[in-house]
Amino acid sequence: MKIILLIRSLNYGGAERQLTVLAKGLHQRGHQVKVAVFYAGGPLETDLGEAGIPIIHLNKQSRWEIFGFMLRLVRTIKQEQPNVLHGYLGIPNILTALLKPFLTHTKIVWGVRASNVDLNRYGWLAQFSYRIECWLSRFADLIICNSHAGMKYATQHGFPGNKMVVIPNGIDTERFRPDLEARRRIRSEWAVADNEILIGLVARLDPMKDHPTFLKAVALLAKERQDVRFVCVGDGPALYKAKLHALAHQLELDDKLIWAGARRDMPAVYNALDIASSSSYGEGFPNVVAEAMACGVPCVVTDVGDSAWIVGNTGKVVPHSIPKELTKAWQSYLEEDLKQRGFRSRNRIEEQFNLTRLVDKTENFLCL
Repeated sequence: MKIILLIRSLNYGGAERQLTVLAKGLHQRGHQVKVAVFYAGGPLETDLGEAGIPIIHLNKQSRWEIFGFMLRLVRTIKQEQPNVLHGYLGIPNILTALLKPFLTHTKIVWGVRASNVDLNRYGWLAQFSYRIECWLSRFADLIICNSHAGMKYATQHGFPGNKMVVIPNGIDTERFRPDLEARRRIRSEWAVADNEILIGLVARLDPMKDHPTFLKAVALLAKERQDVRFVCVGDGPALYKAKLHALAHQLELDDKLIWAGARRDMPAVYNALDIASSSSYGEGFPNVVAEAMACGVPCVVTDVGDSAWIVGNTGKVVPHSIPKELTKAWQSYLEEDLKQRGFRSRNRIEEQFNLTRLVDKTENFLCL
């Protein structure tokens, strides 16, 4: 089966990493897989290249370069004539629907990967794009959601429920696993002592991830415990980053908080943590939670998307946007055996969210 996966770029991100592991899994099963990207140069292109998966660079010059980009996209897809054209996220989904008249024998598949997004925080273009996506959803042949929350949110906004399925993300538990040497190396790099507890938030700098709530919770715990350090891993727009750094400084967190930026060595980063957190107010299936659990790190998550389902009885779930609830959950963890809870966290990922399940289910639905 000839499959093209369409995505904006292959920068670090949950959707991008899942596309990468899915492409590699389908490729290993003998399917002809190619990945088409709007913007070239994302770091995850290296992973696909090493796996022998071709990348089609559509060379979009800017957000507003539309006519030339569309010509290149139409020409490329008509030339390839895939059996399946699978969009990942909003704009790629929209474009696959617009290409349908040119692809009479191609199955159009959408990927929906978020829920309960407050579009008012993202400007008029995001709101307009989502309305277009909702209207065009009727033309997709199959819509794959990575979370039950995402499916519910989409159907409430007009997506056709009879074309939708839920396939949870899959985690590569050979790559994401406990690693004591990696733990020592990263903690040494960050100057975190062996007797200090390290609590981390791994997320792109984006309003939906709600870093302000995390930072305010950090400030509350930092007043009570001197043996706890904190780290934010991820990058984002310069203006939003500056606002978050200013908030951290205002909260007097300069000596307690590490800004690690984007990292390629994520398994090692997770292993450096004692507790992983998600403070998001909206999620689908948060990869970072499952990846941390696979590394044997217990998690505190907000009750959004499928986060509570992922952690099950191995983690703690708190309401979103309330810093003191996040702080209380961390405090309760500090009185527990974190190693035992981490062991149970990894077991849950191995049993419920492994990579084989993701590839099996996706392959079955693509072949229907």
